[in-house]
Amino acid sequence: MIELIHLTKRYGRLAAVDDLDLVVPAGEIFGFLGPNGAGKTTTIRVMMGILKATSGQVLLDGHDVVSAAQEAKAITGFIPDRPFIYEKLSGREFLEFVGKLHRVETARLNRRISELLEQLELSAWQNELVESYSHGMKQRLVVCAALLHEPRILIVDEPMVGMDPRGARTLKDLFCALARSGTTIFLSTHSIGVAEEICHRIGIIQKGKLIACGATDDIRRQASAGNLESVFLELTRTPAGTEPTLE
Repeated sequence: MIELIHLTKRYGRLAAVDDLDLVVPAGEIFGFLGPNGAGKTTTIRVMMGILKATSGQVLLDGHDVVSAAQEAKAITGFIPDRPFIYEKLSGREFLEFVGKLHRVETARLNRRISELLEQLELSAWQNELVESYSHGMKQRLVVCAALLHEPRILIVDEPMVGMDPRGARTLKDLFCALARSGTTIFLSTHSIGVAEEICHRIGIIQKGKLIACGATDDIRRQASAGNLESVFLELTRTPAGTEPTLE
């Protein structure tokens, strides 16, 4: 379970995240949508302890990300929008390195690496240097790394940017399978189609505030538009002259 409790992040007088309250139960894929600068990435960075909240609290399976940071990170996987990979390592070497950081026992780690490489269609490339991988392959390798320790929570920031349709389909199927097994997934995306296809609920953030939250049908009822794209555009319409928040 993920709990955001009156979460606020300010930069001076500017509220990048403004009193955000949200609960995502176990086994749910929660889609987090918003225009550029709405506060999506700031929210995720606070959730992962990369940024410190101005006020409020983040609980990951009951662990406070500030006061119980190690416990929170031990049960959480993170897929950032701009992942860093040591490109002079092979794919398998990189995963072995990440697994040891998570203190995954050797036999279990070897099993998980083989399973994930097979699942993400990277087995044939596992002994090649990462620098030879395409962008989509690197994205899939980062997904493997985030899942090595079998996290109960997965926080994802724009995972399908630059992926071909096959890679994107593989990733969507994987997220759905993880959710069915009880993993909680917080998915920030610009793709309304992805959110509509795989998310159980959707939240729309605008200027740091959650302006709509619920199942797709519930959100449609909050606006006069018909499809989710039209609803998103209607709800996030910014009046002329309004200053955006930080991302």
